[in-house]
Amino acid sequence: MKKFVMAAIGGTLAGAVLTTQIAGPLLAQENLQNASVYEQLDLFGDIFERIRAQYVEEVDEADLIEAAINGMLTSLDPHSSYLSPDDATDMREQTRGEFGGLGIEVTQEEGWVKVVTPMDGTPAFEAGVESGDFITHVNGDSLLGLTLSEAVEQMKGPVGSEIIITIVREGADEPFDVSIVRDIIKLTAVRTRAQGNSVVMRVATFNDQTYPNLFDGLNKTVEELGGIENVDGFVLDLRNNPGGLLNQAIKVSDAFLNEGEIVSTRGRDPQDGDRYNAVDGDLAQGLPVVVLINGGSASASEIVAGALKDHRRAIVVGTKSFGKGSVQTVMPLRSHGAMRLTTARYYTPSGRSIQALGVSPDIIVVQPPRKPPSEDDADEPRHQRTEADLRGSLNNDSLTEDEIDQIMEDRAAAEQAAKLREDDFQLAYAIDILKGLAAIKTQD
Repeated sequence: MKKFVMAAIGGTLAGAVLTTQIAGPLLAQENLQNASVYEQLDLFGDIFERIRAQYVEEVDEADLIEAAINGMLTSLDPHSSYLSPDDATDMREQTRGEFGGLGIEVTQEEGWVKVVTPMDGTPAFEAGVESGDFITHVNGDSLLGLTLSEAVEQMKGPVGSEIIITIVREGADEPFDVSIVRDIIKLTAVRTRAQGNSVVMRVATFNDQTYPNLFDGLNKTVEELGGIENVDGFVLDLRNNPGGLLNQAIKVSDAFLNEGEIVSTRGRDPQDGDRYNAVDGDLAQGLPVVVLINGGSASASEIVAGALKDHRRAIVVGTKSFGKGSVQTVMPLRSHGAMRLTTARYYTPSGRSIQALGVSPDIIVVQPPRKPPSEDDADEPRHQRTEADLRGSLNNDSLTEDEIDQIMEDRAAAEQAAKLREDDFQLAYAIDILKGLAAIKTQD
């Protein structure tokens, strides 16, 4: 015991001596770093004054400072930026679910503007803009060399005005122009409907209305189907969902989990990390869940998909998600603008970051490209005559009227499923999974 105490004391004394020896150089190094920072700030002030006094044209000082601030933030990563007072107002409107514009979520890749996703039902979506498209020009003016904020500013304009964007798309031989008329974008966060005996929840964005919309829509659709006992399962469609509010992603994940971690965030300081856990209560009441994702599923969408996949609560179907695994904090500034700063990374329950990797689906299902209308018309099968079409054909005497009606209902459902495969192959695949699982459960 004495030996242990002495060793501890010796270590403490040695530490005290070491601290005394190093404190001087450390303090000097800190003073040197501070001096270097002040020199750089003086350099900034000198350049600012020279531009203001000697640039070939008169410049707006506020614009210069704003550009310098934005340049400092955008040099960090693609998601950190300065928001002018107008941009900050636009962002708050988007969070509430109504704003003016084209209806696309964009990022920047190697200097080009890349479409993360067109939002459902917006002018960009209706014009055929797709996830992964690169926008190179706006009204003939190149976007190369502009910051993301500057490029977005080029795409803004009065509601009802026309804009022509030039798109480069993988698989297309050459760039092409798309004409879009700007409109008020009213985002319905969640649209819920019955598809056969399955409940399909299309989640377009994560704003203040997402969880309330999902909760109400799910319960209403289950009621329309005659109760939970008549439901095969649930499809959570997160395709082309660019993300949004972290707290809404947590609530949507929690809606299908009874326990366990949903997501964790870790900043530069380990003490700033947070963990978010599910509480008891599964809206799907244990029924199967299929999550649909694609390359336009980003951020909050990936939190939900990752949580439900890691807990094996859902089968994830589609293609690899976007891979945005960072958290941005919006900080109000005294100018009535705001600063969007990346402050943390988030991790799925398994402890894995999806930054730049995305969430991999359990079953990869690629959506076939859209066919031109002429091709669709050519592929439509012509009606084939059957025995029932022949004049004077005999009736089927082995079945009752009720049994014949049931066969006709089943046939109509099968035809509807076949049409869905043409319209939306990935969704049809998800519905088929739920049907298969329901059939197995019935046999058990």
